[in-house]
Amino acid sequence: MTPADISTSPDWSFRANEAARSVTRLFGQRLFFLPGTHIAAIVRPSGRLKNLARPWHYWWQAHYVDCLVDTGRRELGTGGRPETRFDGADRPSAGRLASRLVTGIRLRNFLTVVNNYYDDMAWLALSTLRLEHLARDSRTKAGRRRNARVLQSLTLQFHSASTDDLGGGTFWSKKRDFKNTPATAPVALYYARTGEAARAQALLDWLDARLFDPEQGLYRDGLRIAPGGDVVLESAIYTYNQGPVLGALLELGGAANLARAASLVASVARSLTLPAPLAGRSAAVLRCEGAGDGGLFTGILARYLALAAVDQRLPAATRATAAALVTDTADAFWEGRHLLPAGDPLARHGGRIVFSARPELPARDAYPAGAAVELSTQLQAWMVLEAAAAIAAAN
Repeated sequence: MTPADISTSPDWSFRANEAARSVTRLFGQRLFFLPGTHIAAIVRPSGRLKNLARPWHYWWQAHYVDCLVDTGRRELGTGGRPETRFDGADRPSAGRLASRLVTGIRLRNFLTVVNNYYDDMAWLALSTLRLEHLARDSRTKAGRRRNARVLQSLTLQFHSASTDDLGGGTFWSKKRDFKNTPATAPVALYYARTGEAARAQALLDWLDARLFDPEQGLYRDGLRIAPGGDVVLESAIYTYNQGPVLGALLELGGAANLARAASLVASVARSLTLPAPLAGRSAAVLRCEGAGDGGLFTGILARYLALAAVDQRLPAATRATAAALVTDTADAFWEGRHLLPAGDPLARHGGRIVFSARPELPARDAYPAGAAVELSTQLQAWMVLEAAAAIAAAN
């Protein structure tokens, strides 16, 4: 990057901080008013108690932890001083909020981090592992014993779910009738990051053998065991499934894995994008998958594309493609944001900005006046902005 490029490039750290402030203020609250806890409301505007009575979205909260760790990493990069915190010196650091959130998740999940879905647990394991690394690097002792217990408990779950049924892979739920990419890929990434390279590689090889679509160059959803014992291929292609596969390939490394990673980036650019105008220019942005659970999908993909964008083992063209996918999508989310007026009900909950659920659509259109805003879509935009900030910091 030339000096001229640096002078005209967006301040991605500022933008990510704006997203972090808006999401944490709009959705963040104590769990049942308990001190030392944090949890996210699922939708706003709505009251504190009403939100706690809504259906439990464990895996949304796990990605909230990951977003806070992203912000905490940037805080650490500025020295970790109170005045450099994303929301000011008089408010908790991102790492402190993330630690309170893990406590909140465990309490809200009936005093355990185990649930019926192995993909949910994998996301929490990945985010808690990153939180533990942030605490170590920040020389913070608080929460580290809890982190170790969480990771130990979840690791045992993954060992149980990753079996030889259907030739390998990881079950999606405790019904044990579906092995899929949403569970297998993040478990593979977790194993890769915790020194279990052989387990991780076996899971990736199973994905490549059973769920990879060579025509599209992407990973399909999964294999379901029907009541009669037949195996049924669920062939849907989702953006988020590609992300942790990419992350695990990069984490393990080696010529074959890196070649697969480069091919996967190219396939994402070819098949999972759509055009969007950006400040007078045409760009390809990542395709998003709506609201609800789908509101998180593309943010997850962007997180791992950002790792590819700065990985010097990959070809320069691959890195450039990954970086453009992330930064153009982040630009679109930022350009389409809606600044909340003071009298807006969301502003009264602490929100400052609402982001669209889709980068090609302005937030005013995605969320017209009076519409409820879901946590998942706002986490997604925050995740994409953090991914762009991580790329900028590495350059």
